[in-house]
Amino acid sequence: MKKLLKFLKKDWWKVALVLALTFAQSMANLYLPAYMSEIVNTGIPTGDTVFILKTGGIMLAVALVGIICQIIARYTSANVSAKFAADLRDAVFTKVQSFSLSEFDKFSTASLITRCTNDVSHVQRFFDMILRMAITAPMMAIGGIIMAIRYGQGLSWILVIASIAIVMVMSLNFIFTIPKFNQMQVNIDKLNLIAREGLSGIRVIRAFNAQKTQDNKFDDANVTLTKLHLAIGRIMSVLQPMTIFIMNITTLVALWLGASLVADSSIMVGDLMAFIQYIMQILFSFQMLSMMFIIVPRAMVSVRRINEVSDIQPGIQDPSESDRKSPKSTGTIEFRNVTFTYPGALEPALNNVSFTAKPNQMTAIIGSTGSGKTTLANLIPRLYDVTQGTVYVDNVDVRQFSTHDLRSRIGYVPQKSMMFSGNIASNISFGRDISREDIAESADIAQATEFINETEGGFNHSIAQGGVNISGGQKQRLSIARALAGSPKIYIFDDSFSSLDFQTESKLKSALASKTLDSTVILITQRVSTIMNADQIIVLDAGKVVGMGKHNDLLSSCRVYYEIASSQLTKEELV
Repeated sequence: MKKLLKFLKKDWWKVALVLALTFAQSMANLYLPAYMSEIVNTGIPTGDTVFILKTGGIMLAVALVGIICQIIARYTSANVSAKFAADLRDAVFTKVQSFSLSEFDKFSTASLITRCTNDVSHVQRFFDMILRMAITAPMMAIGGIIMAIRYGQGLSWILVIASIAIVMVMSLNFIFTIPKFNQMQVNIDKLNLIAREGLSGIRVIRAFNAQKTQDNKFDDANVTLTKLHLAIGRIMSVLQPMTIFIMNITTLVALWLGASLVADSSIMVGDLMAFIQYIMQILFSFQMLSMMFIIVPRAMVSVRRINEVSDIQPGIQDPSESDRKSPKSTGTIEFRNVTFTYPGALEPALNNVSFTAKPNQMTAIIGSTGSGKTTLANLIPRLYDVTQGTVYVDNVDVRQFSTHDLRSRIGYVPQKSMMFSGNIASNISFGRDISREDIAESADIAQATEFINETEGGFNHSIAQGGVNISGGQKQRLSIARALAGSPKIYIFDDSFSSLDFQTESKLKSALASKTLDSTVILITQRVSTIMNADQIIVLDAGKVVGMGKHNDLLSSCRVYYEIASSQLTKEELV
């Protein structure tokens, strides 16, 4: 929790104001029974109307001050907790955005979403309650006990026993609920994961009539979560009734014993009434504490889960200012003895890979599934860091660039075309300061202009989340247009033409040739026909470079390339 308090620094004076106001409110509530005791003990027996009115007026003023303090405190605490949650949510999301792909592999997407939303909301509710009750509940309890001892005299031992009993009930509740809340948050992650899979993969699910299977998975997770809720509910259902029961028994015993003390003139009626009022205040304070104990276990679990995210140091970080380099962008890429192993993997995905890709050249990478093609592409924009060796861009180790500078030099089209909610123009510019003319030019080169013009609104046509309202080929063309916009010196196309027909691909490659004239192009593909005219073809097999050269040379010198080519081309085309 200490780590999260830093988000309160700018509002520390508001926190201090809330605490001061709740202190004033508590003091006002504690003095009211004392004034009532004076009226009953002094004013009523003597019939002193002036004293009664004067003391009654003071009581009204004190009550009014308490109400005003409570209103201001609640408004301020709500304001502070809302800002605290907003800052915390932003910090968690920003931290997640800084993760490398290695860190993303440690958490599921559903878990990260839950931590940014659900867990932060729990902490917000806890913090709002703490601000309002951290002073009120303990002060009302402790102050009430002190004042009750003062007015109750021989009855104070009752409160000691009741307080011990309530503390024991709360402690048992805390011990039993913490593990349950841990399990609950894990199951919420699982439920979100299944729901996300079910919604994003609805087409595949329906194509294979797998609705029942997904329903069963969701039902299992839902039932497990429901059982946890019920278990926690059963534990919590005992807490407040037990607290009220103990305090009601305390009140009953106090009245029974107090009546005999009044009869013996050992205690005055006003003092007994004040004692009963303080018992009620103590009851109220313990009720507030029981409410806090209901939310504290879950909040503590959420705090731990948020800290798990915030404590992770991203594996990929920018170098210090003194070590940072920013050479002129030429587009040269060099892999020098690069080996990369995924965390937890037994074998490297890439093993001693070396090659150079130069400007005004197309370097194609081909290989069987799992040969390391996409892994190689991910190392250039530093989505992962190499295990051994070095990747150079513009003759500088990529680890000496700031990630922003490095990635601004690269136009990257990943295997899976990702669209974001917005419109066509915003998906191409993607937050960059790119003119409408450049957007239109990039779309034209990517062969997207025709279908854009056919849509309602053209470049302002709405794109749904994930691009579900456009086809796979259209998404791929918009992804290519996004990479072309801004005219970087390096282009990486990771199997980016797979959803295009051969005619569209031919037109795109022809238009692309003039756009990338002075740039370095890395083209990853499964189609031999796409790379036959490449300046350099790199053949990967099990993470190793087993061939490098041009198409005709590799047919005779590289067995792996020949096998791939012969499976796709006719005998006449192989000659």
